[in-house]
Amino acid sequence: MNRLIKIFNEFPKKFWVVVAVSFIDRVGATLLFPFFSLYITQRFQVGMTQAGIILGMFSIFGLFGGMIGGALSDKFGRRKLILFGLVFSAVSTLSIGLVNEFSMLYPLAVVVGLLSDIAGPAHGAMIADILPEHQRQEGFGILRVVANMSWIIGPTIGGLIANRSFLALFIIDAFVSCVVAVLFYLFISETKPEASPDQAAESVLATFRGYTQVLKDYAYVAFLLAGMLMGLVYQQMYNSLSVYLRDVHGIDPQGYGFLLTTSAIVVILFQFTVTRVIKNRAPFKIMALGTLFYMLGFSMFGFVSAYWLFALAIVVITIGEMIIMPTIQAVASNFAPEQMRGRYMAVFGLTYMIPATIGPGAAGVILDNYNPNLLWYIGGALCAVSALAYLGLHARLGGQARFSPTPPQINQA
Repeated sequence: MNRLIKIFNEFPKKFWVVVAVSFIDRVGATLLFPFFSLYITQRFQVGMTQAGIILGMFSIFGLFGGMIGGALSDKFGRRKLILFGLVFSAVSTLSIGLVNEFSMLYPLAVVVGLLSDIAGPAHGAMIADILPEHQRQEGFGILRVVANMSWIIGPTIGGLIANRSFLALFIIDAFVSCVVAVLFYLFISETKPEASPDQAAESVLATFRGYTQVLKDYAYVAFLLAGMLMGLVYQQMYNSLSVYLRDVHGIDPQGYGFLLTTSAIVVILFQFTVTRVIKNRAPFKIMALGTLFYMLGFSMFGFVSAYWLFALAIVVITIGEMIIMPTIQAVASNFAPEQMRGRYMAVFGLTYMIPATIGPGAAGVILDNYNPNLLWYIGGALCAVSALAYLGLHARLGGQARFSPTPPQINQA
């Protein structure tokens, strides 16, 4: 208890308000998100290939939405974008749940994908605004713990509800988004840093042109490419794995939900410890280590058949996740100049948006036409390449101060 109180006192109060509101939002999202592939294949009687195309459309248009949102958050602030995203999320969730024809998902995927992710970069930029550099890795780790607390509640309850009514999942998620929007409006103020008096105001067009500066940061682009390879594999846990377990091993949604709950429990119990152990170590080496855990865990899916071994594979993956997730977000924010955090975090979204765009469709082709285990063999190979890429980044950038291990904080008497 004393340790938790110490951690609480180390971080600003505004950070904890964001954490609390994020937890409520995550509970609603985890009720629905893990079962979305199951919803599409079951509700519309289509294969994973067709479902993958829809999921890919959500992601590719979400990529454009994130780019727009990143620039707008640097120009107008984080808070407005986040509030808009929450309200639109509620409306779009209900729309998808009420659709009766599969063909209607195509135009919805365009609109929803474009606008529902517009607030994504603002969330990451807000955390970077609130926390100093030496606290960001641990701060993102705390958000991981809180997010996984929601996974204990969401998938287990969501699995039970999905067996009775998918529509109920959409309604509950929309309601939670509305509640979170109200809380965010009442309790969270703007965090965007004030421009210096001698800094000329940037036009909206110039703000968008700033993306060329981000893309000319070739070290950052290399960092993104390594993350995309890893992301292609990681996102299969939330899209293709549920369908694979159902069709190949006869595991129902509730059993899949329990596997995700197992992952959440591991994060809650050990994320604080893991983050404190790794925060003073070279970040790119830590990324490589975590990716190797992904390689082992995802490869296991192709070799095992007993349920407890699937649970073990999830635990191995979760160890990698506890290492990677807070580190990759902190490193991405450290790449960014203060005045460009929104745009850098928007481009950082490529590490999951592009995998989410092409991953489900590619996985669907394998699951529907080839040996399903091939999906996990390829995943293991991609993780190995990603780990080598992070080691290469360490050799190139590891000596720079912004990517050096965070020195231990010394308490002053």
